[in-house]
Amino acid sequence: MSSTSVGTVQTRPSGQNPAQSKHRWWALAVISLAQLMVVLDATIVNIALPSAQKALEFDNNGRQWVVTAYSLAFGSLLLLGGRLADLFGRRTTFIIGVAGFAAASAVGGAANGLTMLVIARAVQGLFAALLAPSALSVLTTTFTDPKERAKAFGVFGALSGSGAAIGLVLGGMLTEYLNWRWTLYVNDVLAAPALIGAILLIRQSVPAKQPRLDIPGVVLVSGGLFSIVYGFANAETRGWGDRMTWGFLTTGAALLLAFFVWQTRAKNPVLPLRLLADRDRAASLAALLISNAGMFGVFLFLTYYLQSTLGYSPVKSGVAFLPLVGTLMVMSQSATRWLVPRLGPKMVVPFGTLSAASGLVWLTRLELHSGYAAHVLPPMLLLGAGLGLVTPTAMSYATLGVRADDQGVASAAVSTTQQVGGAISTALLNTLAASAVADYAKGHLADPLVQEKAALHSYAVVYWWSAGFFAVALIVTVLMFRRKRRASAPTEDSQATATPEADTVGQTNPVATLSSAGAEDSGWADAAAVRGRIRD
Repeated sequence: MSSTSVGTVQTRPSGQNPAQSKHRWWALAVISLAQLMVVLDATIVNIALPSAQKALEFDNNGRQWVVTAYSLAFGSLLLLGGRLADLFGRRTTFIIGVAGFAAASAVGGAANGLTMLVIARAVQGLFAALLAPSALSVLTTTFTDPKERAKAFGVFGALSGSGAAIGLVLGGMLTEYLNWRWTLYVNDVLAAPALIGAILLIRQSVPAKQPRLDIPGVVLVSGGLFSIVYGFANAETRGWGDRMTWGFLTTGAALLLAFFVWQTRAKNPVLPLRLLADRDRAASLAALLISNAGMFGVFLFLTYYLQSTLGYSPVKSGVAFLPLVGTLMVMSQSATRWLVPRLGPKMVVPFGTLSAASGLVWLTRLELHSGYAAHVLPPMLLLGAGLGLVTPTAMSYATLGVRADDQGVASAAVSTTQQVGGAISTALLNTLAASAVADYAKGHLADPLVQEKAALHSYAVVYWWSAGFFAVALIVTVLMFRRKRRASAPTEDSQATATPEADTVGQTNPVATLSSAGAEDSGWADAAAVRGRIRD
């Protein structure tokens, strides 16, 4: 089959795209290692915090800053990191991000006090903000063949979705069998092969043009995201009645509003608003934001239940999450390789949110003496399956069809929604849980098991709220994703349907090749024009 011209976009037979590297699958391993470093930090250090607090002798306020320092730097600088990747080349920023993250991890692991640890965590977040969008944009530009893109995003999405759970497993093992410092040193173990592989396997992509950086836009968005993340972190420690909480949240909202207004006027915007114009991309970003808000807190509170209520050790509770991780990985591959090409994201993503919400509602029925196999495992499998359907599909569609010089900032938008969703979740669910414990205890003072039952009640409150997040994601994705209509039943080997990017007229979606061609983001061409060109 010869190449077919569709406007300015060329579609080629599978595997013949000259832009693809012969080492791309090894490059995927490198990219995945780097992504794993970033996502592990969402939970792996949290597990070790009690041990670190005891060893370095700092108070609970200091413990909060170990978490907040990373979140503030990471969340507020992601869009800047993505734009720097577009300006200076993704290979360059990827290598700098890996090296810097590893160095900061080594310093944090060797910390002799709270100040040194907090500074190291902030520097970790800074380099993570450079690394995360670089990794995703390298993946997007490396895998342009539809079938291979589906497989690659299945792997990458599985790691992104399960990273928090993997962090719990690994953090528990490292803390119990070695010490808390290894929850930071493990990043250096992962970084060494990732750094060597990046130098040898990832090709440099130098942008054809290098526009100037939008300094006002950077200041507005970084300040806005910093204020939002800090406001939620402050709510977790000082409560929602504190004036600083609402002061920072209000300031953050005002700065972000000013940022979006400025982006309509800036010559070289940090976040080109054309990226948000596509309905599927907007739906994907919304799905990632809301589902991450529902996911992060659940892993934390389910860990509390396993350890505090059922009496599991850190290692045993970590192993208990492995079926969830396995299910998530299997469903990630199934979603990107088979389900989405046949059904489209409008069915797959909402079904994933429904599955996750169902698992969370099931978790609300846990009791003080519930068994793992009968009561904990089934809802965990439902949750894992739901996340496996949502995460890789949304990540793929969020970066699909983006022109070459915007890949970094589009990838940063994905990471930003995930990070902000996690920050909102952690603060909101922790405060809700604390209020639930206090309210339950007041009404059951005569119960000898009041503390255990109050904690159990707080977990149920968290699960209900998390299920609510996924219910909102269900509604949003049903309304926003485009409907896929097929002219004929697809087959797995069909070039036209081997991609999750099948368009609304049943033909091969030209957007599937836009990343390599560098075409405009508005590649969702007029349906009649596409059909006519294909017939010609």
